[in-house]
Amino acid sequence: MATDIGIDLGTANVLVYIKGKGIVLEEPSVVAVNKETDEILAVGEEARQMLGRTPGNIVAVKPLRDGVVSDYDITEKMLKYFIHKSGGGGRFFKPRIMVCVPSGVTDVEKRAVRESATQAGGKSVYLIEEPVAAAIGAGLDIARPDGVMVIDIGGGTTDVAVIALGGIVTSVSIKVAGDKFDEAIVNYMRRNHKLYIGERTSEDLKKTLGTAYPREVSIKAECRGRDMINGLPKVVEVTSEEIMEALEEPLYQICEAVHQVLENTPPELAADITNSGIVLTGGGANLYGFDKLIAQHTGMEVRVAENPEQCVAIGTGKALDVIEAMESNKLNAREPYL
Repeated sequence: MATDIGIDLGTANVLVYIKGKGIVLEEPSVVAVNKETDEILAVGEEARQMLGRTPGNIVAVKPLRDGVVSDYDITEKMLKYFIHKSGGGGRFFKPRIMVCVPSGVTDVEKRAVRESATQAGGKSVYLIEEPVAAAIGAGLDIARPDGVMVIDIGGGTTDVAVIALGGIVTSVSIKVAGDKFDEAIVNYMRRNHKLYIGERTSEDLKKTLGTAYPREVSIKAECRGRDMINGLPKVVEVTSEEIMEALEEPLYQICEAVHQVLENTPPELAADITNSGIVLTGGGANLYGFDKLIAQHTGMEVRVAENPEQCVAIGTGKALDVIEAMESNKLNAREPYL
């Protein structure tokens, strides 16, 4: 028999939460496709290993861009694969699915997510906004009138929101997050080292040396790529200070989004946030010193949630508990569920 499923449909990773079991699957949002036959060759981690290494007739793609569906057919097949692999899909009984979406998505983008999940095997599909799911997953009580502030830094989008009484009071969603960090590192290596590196290499540099706030002790790592002058393989040594310089622009944009949300926050809720602080969630929250950088810009206490990369999936899963209430009271359109 099918059970209820919560899905964090992220640009970088897909996490699947099954009611009663917790998070049962976490894999990259990558699909390897044969361009000649449209056959799906690999999904998830196996497909990620192929990024930048495929022959001409095979392409490894990310069907989600900036937090939304960019390739409907491949997203549907990817979801179907993950639902089946996680054991959430029944042969005769279709599961109810809760999917999280960025707070700034359009109605068209919401419809694309709904249709992808429905075609992948969902009996009924519900959407929850990422900041709300992140707050629930971080253990914050969003039902109280006291305001809480969450910054969710994913792969495609960063969502900044103030939440009170179960709904979003004010929010900003910008398409600057983990992918833009990787892109900034690629551009920096081209500009400063005349070295061409791929997507996976830049992601590894981000995880190893990624820095948002000056470290007490500098760290270094080797970076391998192709020399842009002679076209030969080349190895250069990169420092954490260089990666911090590379990430300066996207980090500034996120700080500006935080400032914008605080400017639009009602005074009473702003006072609540001054007391409770700001919570960072999402994979980007693991970037060294990100909490210190936000604290420096806002003058407020900032903390990183426990297991930040899983907060949205956990919150989406916990939101499954209210599906019965939503169905019985016909609250499908009630905030925070869209």
